[in-house]
Amino acid sequence: MKPIVMAGGTGSRLWPKSRAAFPKQFLSLTSDQSMLQDTLTRLDGLETEAPIFVCNEAHRFIVAEQLLQAHLQHDGILLEPVGRNTAPAIALAALHATKQGQDPVLLVLAADHIIDNPEAFHQAIKDAEQLAQQDKLVTFGVVPTSAHTGYGYIRQGGAINGSSNGSQVAEFVEKPDLPTAERYVKSGDYLWNSGMFMFKASRYLQELEKHAPDIYSVCKAAIDTESQDLDFVRVDAETFADCPSDSIDYAVMEKTDAAAVVPLDAGWSDVGSWSSLWEVQKKNAQGNVIRGDAILENVHNSYINAEQRLISVVGLNDVVVVETKDAVLVAHKDKVQDIKKVVDKLKAEKRPEFEFHREVFRPWGSYDSLDQGSRFQVKRIKVKPGEKLSVQMHHHRAEHWIVVAGTAKVTCDDKTFLLTENESTYIPIGTVHSLENPGKIILELIEVQSGSYVGEDDIVRFSDRYGRAK
Repeated sequence: MKPIVMAGGTGSRLWPKSRAAFPKQFLSLTSDQSMLQDTLTRLDGLETEAPIFVCNEAHRFIVAEQLLQAHLQHDGILLEPVGRNTAPAIALAALHATKQGQDPVLLVLAADHIIDNPEAFHQAIKDAEQLAQQDKLVTFGVVPTSAHTGYGYIRQGGAINGSSNGSQVAEFVEKPDLPTAERYVKSGDYLWNSGMFMFKASRYLQELEKHAPDIYSVCKAAIDTESQDLDFVRVDAETFADCPSDSIDYAVMEKTDAAAVVPLDAGWSDVGSWSSLWEVQKKNAQGNVIRGDAILENVHNSYINAEQRLISVVGLNDVVVVETKDAVLVAHKDKVQDIKKVVDKLKAEKRPEFEFHREVFRPWGSYDSLDQGSRFQVKRIKVKPGEKLSVQMHHHRAEHWIVVAGTAKVTCDDKTFLLTENESTYIPIGTVHSLENPGKIILELIEVQSGSYVGEDDIVRFSDRYGRAK
């Protein structure tokens, strides 16, 4: 059994924690690990092969770094040149998994789900594997705990011979209104659509070719020219751009006569909003979920998340308060779905808070923008041991570097030298330069940029070990 982990998506309803450049699957929301790392570690105890990951170009180094941090193995990080929904993404993974003549059973998982009961999850996987070996395309249907209107539903059909806990899929239904959802739950015939699947790679590809041949043919052509780039598998971008965009539900599962469903009762949530995160977490006597430094007075049934500063809340009920280094969200729990409207406004106004956190992660480390004006910017830069920034130059800004921890190896035009703690150097405008950490501990330095323009796009890269040089 080979896990396929879908690590795309933006998680806009969990803003300001989740941003386009660092969405919710990479955040630690319910444990010390990120949701991506939790997705893999909850498979411990099952016999699985190394997983394949599917993500977009912008998130590739975050995925690789989080796997490295958690000492997790993989069998490729597939990069989607453009987003085309789940049916093509799974097709790329299935085609990649069969390139060596193998035909594994694929366990398709999202990287941003919560499952509180791994043992029940494991049992559902074993039940699904029985069906997958019978050439069924299996989806996991979550046993509903409420008449939720934010999920699609699956109506269970007749039992399947040889299956201990699976049934035919009678019908997929769209997200219902509340009276319809209440009727579904009361009947006992309906399950929430989890978006998790299991099937043989060959069976999925057969059904995809039958019901969505245009998707199949484009993905086949794109994967035939795949190439390896560090930890990443690239497919032909021009070919894949012509692929229709469609979900696996619409493209395959609603059309195939081989669809089966296994009930899942394991404390599942897709954490689609702050209120859903409040629902699944442990609460205090007042019904509050508190993360970080917070003082509450006469507050009930609320979610409070402090990242950087003390949060004080007085006399409020059913609210969400989330603080990050550069933004604060205050919302009523019943209105958290409207956070997406705020994110849409941020995007339309081209504000950086839509895409980036104040601290931005790069393959070599990270930088934190401490202060910024019209002609200057101050950053705290962290470079991991053995890593190096690209050889680059800037047309509009000069830089001062002051080392506060570790050792820096600096190249400035034709000179290379070392800087240690409390030492500094100056990089004039137009100078070709690079920064490297040759030591065993993290290099930390303060960078002061000054000039007529200090945007991140004022970088000309001459060489880069991460493949970012043009």
